[in-house]
Parts: sequence; structure tokens; C-alpha cells
Amino acid sequence: MPTILGQNQYGKAENRVVKITRDGATHHIKDLNVSIALSGDMEEVHYSGSNANVLPTDTTKNTVFAFAKEHGVESAEQFGIHLARHFVTSQDAIHRARVRVEEYAWERIAVPDAGRAGHSFVRKGQETRLTQITYDGERWEVVSGLKDLTVLNSTDSEFRGYVKDRYTTLEEAYDRVLATSVSGRWRFNWTGDDQPAPDWDDSYEQVRRHLLEAFAETYSLSLQQTLHRMGARVIDHRGEIDEVRFSLPNSHHFLVDLEPFGLENDNEVYVAADRPYGLIEGTVLREGCEARIPVDLTSP
Repeated sequence: MPTILGQNQYGKAENRVVKITRDGATHHIKDLNVSIALSGDMEEVHYSGSNANVLPTDTTKNTVFAFAKEHGVESAEQFGIHLARHFVTSQDAIHRARVRVEEYAWERIAVPDAGRAGHSFVRKGQETRLTQITYDGERWEVVSGLKDLTVLNSTDSEFRGYVKDRYTTLEEAYDRVLATSVSGRWRFNWTGDDQPAPDWDDSYEQVRRHLLEAFAETYSLSLQQTLHRMGARVIDHRGEIDEVRFSLPNSHHFLVDLEPFGLENDNEVYVAADRPYGLIEGTVLREGCEARIPVDLTSP
């Protein structure tokens, strides 16, 4: 049976690069995990094994490290833009580059005598920052986000009035714990060098602030409602963003039955169940825009 080659790409995944900038006694750290995927005129390497159009994946790895030196790491987004532009413009056979970056945050260690040590850091135990840069020689797409941002409201959350059938055992909750680990992506409307680029670092911090404030300020009747409020707040306050998508696992907290011990549990003691869990996902768009962020945030 005849066959036709479908979509294909290749590259180097998970290049861990740490860039240290020394400003006298004060140092700055950028800790990245960079994955490169390239596609273009690659039919012959699949059909005949000819590597004439193949840039070695080892070269892509070396480029990541060299660019950290040559260009520095101003932000995850800007670093990804430098790399994507380089691969598409320097190799005739490469028509599209996708650069994914995870950024791991560090903060300075406070020391009693000096306030904060200029060269000592502790890894922040919160979220991982993400970005994906795609470039085809003409059009840019920048999708940033985060994962593993764990949040919890100890009150101001209900879950009641839902459908009940013969298999329903869950009791309605008028005051419950609402907890989730936020995985989110947001798409910028920046499309190229003919328009000013956002301040990528400030944009990330502001988006994070808005989604956290929306989570905290929403009296939640459902996690779906909270998801929409988080996305809407980002869209309303950040003009550089047209689309937001969240994946929110509902980390259930159940009241422990203390009656066998002669104790009353007045919304004080819970068991945190790690699984199974509800999984709430959704996209919020600026009016007039179309959804482009993949439905499955775990897909490559």
C-alpha cells in the first residue's frame, strides 16, 4: 500500500541551562529547561535517509547554550524568540520552529547581618513558568503560562443544586474547602516585530496576580465559575492577551467523621484526597477572537 508522510518534526528536548549574571557582589539567576522542535523540508530523511537538510539535534543543544551567553536571558519569552528566529532564518530547509521553555524561579536567601546574600538562593517551591514560541518565517505565536500553582480557599465556596440520580451519594456543601493546582496558558496578540513587544516578565507577574486575586475574591458556587472569573479578569486587565485556558483539578477536602471519638467536627479537620479528583477545564476569550490554545494542555 502506498504511504504519504504526515506531519513531522525533530529537535532536542529538555536542555537545562542556568545563566548566572554577576553584577558585582549581586548575582542573578535564570534557570531554564528549553525544548526545540523543527520542521520543514524533511521528506528525504524519512524516505531515503538522506541527512542533507538535517541540522543535528546536538547543534540545537549547543545553540541554546551559546545564545544564553551571546544574548543573555532577559525573559523566557525573549530567549525563545531569539532561538526560533535563528533556526528559521539560518536554515533554508527549516520552515517552522517551536521553542518551549520552562523557567524555575529562585529567590535570595536572607541572612541576618547582610539582609540578603547577593549570591545565595533558594528554589521557590511554587509554580513553574512556561512559554511556547512558534515561528514560521512570517507569523509569530507566543503562548505563556504556568503549572503547579497550588491555591486554597478555606471558606466562601459551595457546591449544591446539582443533578442527582440513583448513583449520587455526595451531600450538598454550603461551606467547603476549595483547592486546586492551577495549570494555565495565555496567548498574546503580539504577532511580530512591526509592533512593540510586551514586557514579558511584567506581563507574567501581572497575569499571575490577577488570576490569584480572582480566585481569592470569588465567592465560588462551582469551580467552573471560579475558572471563568480568573480568565475574565486576566482578559479585562491585560490588553496584550486574547485567550486564556485553565486546567484545574478539584483537590477534594472531606470532613473527617469524629463522632466515634465523641468529638464534633465544626469544619475544622479534613482529609485531603489526592485521587480521584474532579478536573475542570475551560477557555476564556476576548470577544471576536478565536481559540488556538490546545484543549489538552498536556499534549505536545
